[in-house]
Amino acid sequence: MATNEPWGTYHVRPLMDESARRGWQLTQLVPDHSNVDPGDPVPTATLDEAPEADLLVVTGLADWPVECASRLDRPLPLAASSLAYLPAEEAPAAREVRKRLRVVTSSSPAEARAFASYLGTRRRVRVVGSPQTDDLPTHAPEPDTVLVLTSVTYPDETGGAAPGTELLLESAELLAAAGKHIVVGLHPREDPSLWDRYEISDVPSVQAAARAEAAIGIPGTVFPLVVASGVPVVGCVDPRLDVPDYLVRVCSSTIGDAAHAVDAVEAARLPDQEVLDDVLGPVGGSADRLLDVWDVAARPRGGSFSRARP
Repeated sequence: MATNEPWGTYHVRPLMDESARRGWQLTQLVPDHSNVDPGDPVPTATLDEAPEADLLVVTGLADWPVECASRLDRPLPLAASSLAYLPAEEAPAAREVRKRLRVVTSSSPAEARAFASYLGTRRRVRVVGSPQTDDLPTHAPEPDTVLVLTSVTYPDETGGAAPGTELLLESAELLAAAGKHIVVGLHPREDPSLWDRYEISDVPSVQAAARAEAAIGIPGTVFPLVVASGVPVVGCVDPRLDVPDYLVRVCSSTIGDAAHAVDAVEAARLPDQEVLDDVLGPVGGSADRLLDVWDVAARPRGGSFSRARP
């Protein structure tokens, strides 16, 4: 696998249990091991170390996955699977890569439309759901608890950033002053020192949502997943923010001024079922569905992809 965030193994991690159950070996390709946590459960390899494989999956068309697709050329089958949001406009490398794709997958109908635009294709995008919703927590909200969902404030070699942190920080401050208990769900690449005045969740944001009455944050991939947990979300939308419209549609409301944060959180409600179905996709069994699709894509001509070769 190769991702737009080259060292972002958190996108692959939710697939590890299902791949182990099948006897598969998933390996994330990385430029080097400089940003790999030694305890990370996701196996990683550089292109020079890459094991013989049955399938290459790219989750986007930034420089790194495109390089991997180029270096690991035919006859290796290629699949594209959206595991995080991408802009709904054709990527510069789309024409180069899409002709090799055996299958395209996404988590929801709304994400599928955006991903098809990103790939510049009209072909079918298989909707499989998000593996992160396969084990949703039971929603047991604690009174006046608000989950703050960060993005990444400062870009670096591991990936980009999204604007809006100042608005979100101001909103959290006003919510705390109004008596709300703030629990911060950090993006895996966010700087925790920006948020250390509050409780920082020691579990992923989707799990942390179980404690919250509502959430507020910078719209991103996690938004539909938090809503799936039964928690309404308020979006902090900076004018410079560029995300697909479905991440805004899933919000109860959006704000561009922190002065509106308390009222927006107090009034937060879940979206209607039509929006949920479109933005979230199927819930439960998603890792199994995704790997079933990869299984078919990896078959040479008949036969079954039962395990990766060492």
